[in-house]
Amino acid sequence: MLVTYCIIFVLAAIPFFEIALIIPVAIIGGVPAIPTMIIAFLGNLLTIVLLIVFLDKIREWRRKRKKEEQTDSKRHKRAKSLWDKYGLPGLAFIGPFFVGSHLSVLLAIGFGAKKTKTLYLMTASLLSWTIVLGVASLYGFDFFIADEENLGFITRMLQR
Repeated sequence: MLVTYCIIFVLAAIPFFEIALIIPVAIIGGVPAIPTMIIAFLGNLLTIVLLIVFLDKIREWRRKRKKEEQTDSKRHKRAKSLWDKYGLPGLAFIGPFFVGSHLSVLLAIGFGAKKTKTLYLMTASLLSWTIVLGVASLYGFDFFIADEENLGFITRMLQR
């Protein structure tokens, strides 16, 4: 199980996998819900904190890599729409589900949000999404792991 939890941590830290995909897959797969939720939250939060701390260096690296930043992508347009309509709280709480938490942080700070406020709101957002996704996955897909005979696909693979 330790290897499974390490994989959950790493996948939750990878942009665009994040908690929105990892928590439901792991819980449906039969991995215990509470440890999955905690580990996925910490994995995603770690990369958000690192992103915020090293944002200036990341921005400089991107400028060197690309002469111009592309601002016409679908994700950027969605994030800009959320920002215009709801501000930082909207982007922090709705953004992780629609554009991903990492991109939400980059765009929020790019749109002028302060790093500290962004960190607090993103932490609250990730915690909220972790709880919602964990509870929904556990009780919404209970029929996949309801009894001892049907342990979930991840648990079955580990037992082999």
